[in-house]
Amino acid sequence: MIDTTVFQNKTAVYYTLGCKLNFSETSTIGKILREAGVRTARKGEHADICVVNTCSVTEMADKKCRQAIHRLVKQHPGAFVVVTGCYAQLKPGDVAKIEGVDVVLGAEQKKDLLQYLGDLQKHGEGEAYTTATKDIRSFAPSCSRGDRTRFFLKVQDGCDYFCSYCTIPFARGRSRNGTIASMVEQACQAAAEGGKEIVLTGVNIGDFGKTTGETFFDLVKALDEVEGIERYRISSIEPNLLADEIIEFVSRSRRFMPHFHIPLQSGSDEVLKLMRRRYDTALFASKVKKIKEIMPDAFIGVDVIVGTRGETGEFFENAYEFIAGLDVTQLHVFSYSERPGTQALKIEHVVTPDEKHKRSQRLLTLSDEKTRSFYVRHTGQVMPVLMEKTKAGLPMHGFTTNYIRVEVENDPSLDNKVVNVLLGELNEEGTALKGTILS
Repeated sequence: MIDTTVFQNKTAVYYTLGCKLNFSETSTIGKILREAGVRTARKGEHADICVVNTCSVTEMADKKCRQAIHRLVKQHPGAFVVVTGCYAQLKPGDVAKIEGVDVVLGAEQKKDLLQYLGDLQKHGEGEAYTTATKDIRSFAPSCSRGDRTRFFLKVQDGCDYFCSYCTIPFARGRSRNGTIASMVEQACQAAAEGGKEIVLTGVNIGDFGKTTGETFFDLVKALDEVEGIERYRISSIEPNLLADEIIEFVSRSRRFMPHFHIPLQSGSDEVLKLMRRRYDTALFASKVKKIKEIMPDAFIGVDVIVGTRGETGEFFENAYEFIAGLDVTQLHVFSYSERPGTQALKIEHVVTPDEKHKRSQRLLTLSDEKTRSFYVRHTGQVMPVLMEKTKAGLPMHGFTTNYIRVEVENDPSLDNKVVNVLLGELNEEGTALKGTILS
């Protein structure tokens, strides 16, 4: 039994790096601490506890994690510092040596955070608690409210794919999930708390069901029946796991939005083989075509990595032409970062940093063109928009069903409400369509 009296009237700050799954888990950690008597520190207030949830997808991510830890230690002198997340799991010894760090928690330990905090007294040296990746078995549930209107429901964790460039399977462990019944229960709770939109998150969510004998499609159908939730979004799903039956269901669903995020990583079949991805460009193109045939206005986001080992100039040009020909809405472009222990390090051809930057900029320009074209095509239409709270004096924003960002005059009474909006021209930054509220 944990004595929570030590936590009464204590304050905490939280810093999250990386993916939506990390943000969801940080929110759950915050909930655990709140229930123990810890409140979130106010702006400018020195916190008693600092929690850093880290990412390690790139070398830059590792650097940002270290910088965040140093910054929080400086901003909150004497605070008890807890570090968790992927960087903590992969490099626990290195993280524990960072000045000011007290406890490092691996993937298996973060859900039991309270038992590692002791009396919140600093002892001069950080202590690391992790479980070997092969022994990570538990699934920690998380359905947490984000900074705006939406909830993030963690449906799956871990990955069995072991792509040649990626460390996530080593940081997160094997694929695992909770039951459909538990997911539905959490969605119902989100609805009871006033949630209208839920984003399904995970490391490889299409793999849902491996530990429970269920399927992702069964999960989607069950969640669609939850009353009170008006919108679901599928955060990211591998193209080989995006079954046609899922696409068809979304097209007629009451609650699943016409919005897909599908990682491509490369538009070159040769590079996809080097990456050890489980599909080719033909399959990817067929999924995009299927979506657009039955949902012409669907938003499709795509992840692309540039400059991986083995990506020759010719392979990149082939990839660029393939991506340019896809009817997708937005590209999330990442520059390849070498990660220790990955099989990609055995590939001989290395792309220079300067060339990576050039390739990245070309794809980002292509992405801007595709997104702008998609937005402009919807000018003059009336669409339902879920509005999000913002600061006084600033325009209010929200998203249409197909994820077009809309900007309207600020009206706090519209927070977390769905209203019909006439979509106008692009704003000055080109990041949203200006809208006029009709109802």
